[in-house]
Amino acid sequence: MNDFPVLSLLIWLPLVGAVAVAFAPRTVAKTLGLGVALATLAVAVAVAIAYETDGGRQLTETHDWISAFGVHYALGVDGLGLLMVLLTVLLVPIVIVAEWHTSDDPDGAGPKAYLAWVLALEGLALAVFCAMDVFLFYVVFEATLIPAYFLVGGFGRAGRGGAALKFLIFQLAGGLVLLASVVGLYVVSAQAGTPSYLLGDLEGLDISTDVGRWLFVGFFAAFAVKAPLFPVHTWLADTTEKATPGTSVLLVCVLDKIGTFGMLRFCLGIFPEASEWATPLVVTLALISIVYGALLAIGQDDVLRLIGLTSLSHFGLITLGIFAFSTQGGSGAILYMVNHGLGTALLFLAAGYAIKRSGTTLISEMGGLEKVTPVLAGIFLVAGLATLGLPGLSPFVSEFLVLLSAFQYHWFVGAIAVTAVVLAAIYVLWLYQRSFTGPTPEKFAGTPDLGVREVGAVAPLVLALVLFGFFPGPLLEVSNPMVEDLFAQIGVSDDPPTVVEVEPAGDHAEEAH
Repeated sequence: MNDFPVLSLLIWLPLVGAVAVAFAPRTVAKTLGLGVALATLAVAVAVAIAYETDGGRQLTETHDWISAFGVHYALGVDGLGLLMVLLTVLLVPIVIVAEWHTSDDPDGAGPKAYLAWVLALEGLALAVFCAMDVFLFYVVFEATLIPAYFLVGGFGRAGRGGAALKFLIFQLAGGLVLLASVVGLYVVSAQAGTPSYLLGDLEGLDISTDVGRWLFVGFFAAFAVKAPLFPVHTWLADTTEKATPGTSVLLVCVLDKIGTFGMLRFCLGIFPEASEWATPLVVTLALISIVYGALLAIGQDDVLRLIGLTSLSHFGLITLGIFAFSTQGGSGAILYMVNHGLGTALLFLAAGYAIKRSGTTLISEMGGLEKVTPVLAGIFLVAGLATLGLPGLSPFVSEFLVLLSAFQYHWFVGAIAVTAVVLAAIYVLWLYQRSFTGPTPEKFAGTPDLGVREVGAVAPLVLALVLFGFFPGPLLEVSNPMVEDLFAQIGVSDDPPTVVEVEPAGDHAEEAH
């Protein structure tokens, strides 16, 4: 497979599929869209099988693109990229199945447009996670805004046009700052000899302290908007409030991961000195995001807005793990990126099911759904418990590693970060209590529970949350080599987290005997 351009196939399959869906007859558009998403998932599984967990960038493809500027069409995956690819290809077919009828909204742009934009977003996001050339990364980084804008603006609730515009303005502003730093990298590499945007060349480039810090600021600012972090987060809650739950899954669980992905890949990878220099400020912003996002979530009455604000808190924890400068924190942050994607996707989709049945997004107008929709209530509760980091569900492991790295960085930082656990318990349990418990209003009598399609759509997320909650080892085995290499390059050499296999008690008894 090393000679076959499997990553190009992975990226171009959903992009070509998006065009095919857009021009397909309406009667087959949904089936075709789901088929393309499942085919992309199959290709990603083949990539995962071919990937060797001993580290390094693999399945690489490098071709000249704009030779005069040192730009290449260069692709590859390491542990970080592979996990983000797998998360993306898992969530897209789940969203398509879960929102099978949502795209039929007569006020929206239609199912063909919805599915085409979903597949386009998938292909561009995969290109971001596989890009090994900074210029190529920038191009697809910006291109993801096109399908995201039309998904927000074309589908959802009244006011979605304004939310889409706000989202676009914030993202374009961040991208403009990033462009300045991308141009700066060309100048620096050209002055060093041969201009190159290849990640491998830039990681070994000798960049002066002052220049490196300025370039770092451009990259970090764009990623802070994308993630998002306080104070450039205000687009997040407005967008999740107005968009469909499925669109919010793609934005928060896939697209926003590009922000923290970029912090690891580019900020720490290319500008390690500048990253250490900026750490006090970044840690402060992360702590504000953690506490502020959780406090805002507690006071919300709109369920979709509440879930969006919980992600502000969670992205603060991910960023804190990255900039704690330890392999424990780095591995915890990558694990958190995956687990947040699983748990928050389940929470958004379960909330969408509840909204469909109650006819409202306001928590105060729900209540009592538990008795008439017990399956929905159970799935919603699992999603909520995952969000608050309940032991036995996968977010607990990643949250524990991040908090451990925070205490290692400084006890005061850890003490503030750990308040996220208490605050999360408050907003999750209060949300569930107000939405599902209590007497059932007469208007909800006879409300149908989840159907087979709806349960089938979210079942993989429930399974993954439980499976990786008890067995996080496979995820750590993929991410640890990349984290070790990255932090060794920076000069950090602490041991990464591992999962120790415990022998059965009977074996010990036999040895003792």
